[in-house]
Amino acid sequence: MHLCKPPPSLQPSNLLRVIAPSGTLREFESFQRGVEIWRSRGYRIELTPGYDDRWGYLAGTDVDRRQQLLTALKDPYCRGILCARGGYGGARLLEDWSWSGHNPKWLIGFSDITGLLMSLSQQGLSGVHAPLLTTLAAEPDWSVQRLFDWIEGRSLPPLQGTGWGGGQASGLLLPVNLTVATNLLGTPVQPDFADTILALEDVGEAPYRIDRMLTQWRLCGALKQVKGIALGRFSQCDPPATIPSFTVEEVLRDRLGDLGVPIVSDLPFGHDGANAALPVGITAQLDGDRGLLSVG
Repeated sequence: MHLCKPPPSLQPSNLLRVIAPSGTLREFESFQRGVEIWRSRGYRIELTPGYDDRWGYLAGTDVDRRQQLLTALKDPYCRGILCARGGYGGARLLEDWSWSGHNPKWLIGFSDITGLLMSLSQQGLSGVHAPLLTTLAAEPDWSVQRLFDWIEGRSLPPLQGTGWGGGQASGLLLPVNLTVATNLLGTPVQPDFADTILALEDVGEAPYRIDRMLTQWRLCGALKQVKGIALGRFSQCDPPATIPSFTVEEVLRDRLGDLGVPIVSDLPFGHDGANAALPVGITAQLDGDRGLLSVG
């Protein structure tokens, strides 16, 4: 993976564009609240035409959603791109796609936006795995402040989780949604996982599907290259009470615990709870004994 450089720091009065590169927008009230948080911080927010379109489960056709992204990238006054929501569909934009020829701009989102963030990092540019416009208003104050601290050039405090041991490691932080990233293995979007701190989260996946995905990572050799693993929230992943199953934690310990690298779980990022902003491709330190993830 490339060491990534953040775009120039933002400041209030900067223009940011909203796009919907994935699923069609459904959570209009929470979306508007998210937009107002950015505006209340002094940012000028422009809704890119097509952000509220629908084509099946997607926010418009691939051509239309790609055009939203291009509009934001080509706008000489736009300093950052805010993703409306996740869902599904971002990876469809990456066929025959190139980020080259555009000035570096902030890209902010998570969940299905994982694919765009991974692709952008291949160019040595750092996006932010952080709340979407539809989820920002539900964040605790400290999490909202953390996002603005990073994009405005201030340092971030460490995140506290549960250490599984393994000592300390330093590497390039790669925060991803497990399902989205798994489906990008073996594609041109897949980065080199050597020297990475892999940060994983997911939502709505049964333990056996988490097992299946992590087994794929093991079989393709990707997990042999990472320096450490940071685990966020795996929400809505409990098995049905009537079906014999491992818990998600049991699956994670079984599939990851023998890798011989520092692991920290229960970190405050992911769906359905505090989603601490995590920069992509920035040097990070993981302490598996004290349960700490530090960036920068």
